[in-house]
Amino acid sequence: MDLSSCQDWMSALPEQLWDIPLTDLAIPGSHDAMSYCLDINSPLVRSESDFFRVLDGLFYCLTRPTIFKWSTTQDKSIEEQLSMGIRFFDLRIAHKQNDSSSDLYFTHVIYTHLTVLETLLSVAIWLKSHPKEVVILDCSHFEGMDDRCHELFIFSLKRLFGSKLCPRTESVLTLRSLWASGYQVILTYDSQSALRHQELWPDIPYYWANQRTAQGLISYLDRNKDRGRPDGFFVSGLNLTADKGYILTHPKESLRVLTFSNWECLKKWLEEQIPGSQSKSLNIIAGDFVGTLPLCSLVIALNQKLVRKNSSSIKKTI
Repeated sequence: MDLSSCQDWMSALPEQLWDIPLTDLAIPGSHDAMSYCLDINSPLVRSESDFFRVLDGLFYCLTRPTIFKWSTTQDKSIEEQLSMGIRFFDLRIAHKQNDSSSDLYFTHVIYTHLTVLETLLSVAIWLKSHPKEVVILDCSHFEGMDDRCHELFIFSLKRLFGSKLCPRTESVLTLRSLWASGYQVILTYDSQSALRHQELWPDIPYYWANQRTAQGLISYLDRNKDRGRPDGFFVSGLNLTADKGYILTHPKESLRVLTFSNWECLKKWLEEQIPGSQSKSLNIIAGDFVGTLPLCSLVIALNQKLVRKNSSSIKKTI
């Protein structure tokens, strides 16, 4: 698929897919979507251990480049990711320790340069220019956020996206139905604070293999497929993970090197997958370096299998 056609891929889908639930479509996603703008000089997030903080303080010149190259999972801006076809965004949000402002940042071991609200404003502007594209914003972690911070943030989200927010009470999650209602944003919020707001959806299951090799990751995802898919949205993570031992013994490597060296094996597995409602079907497929690797086009192309399946079903009934 031509990448230039991916920016409006939902509206370009064959009409026979407009009435299929989004939970049955193949949707490309971005793991740790905002890690392209990590601030190498920012503090460590609160959840990191005291030992790691001491180590980081003593050997800052060594730890920071290592943290940066293993925490950076994306290399394109959020606007570029949107235009390349990404429709699920893994957004890890936090309030910096000892920060008197109400600004929130994205995190992955360290914090980002960009704030959350300025980033989401960019998303809202992009959506205005692409009125038939629907995004899933998966907000989680929320380190350092108390109840007041949550309420202020949720108020800002409602004001920013307004009538584009699809309420969790919406029972028909097809493109045709969402277009008719003007809904473009499904906003999941992994916090008890979300219960009071019908505009916020519960967290989406993310199948994370925690594996360093393509073979280990694929084995994990295949085991989950054998157990059967959930009823709603779910994410299959094609993102690899290296433990601290591997990182320390491979100083010249990075997450980028690891991802690219395993890509051909992951690509072959991905091309064999099928979306839909069957027990072994996939839904959202998220990965790293989605702007450089052809994840978007490969995932979007899987929806053609639904077209062929529907066509076969129609022929059988004639």
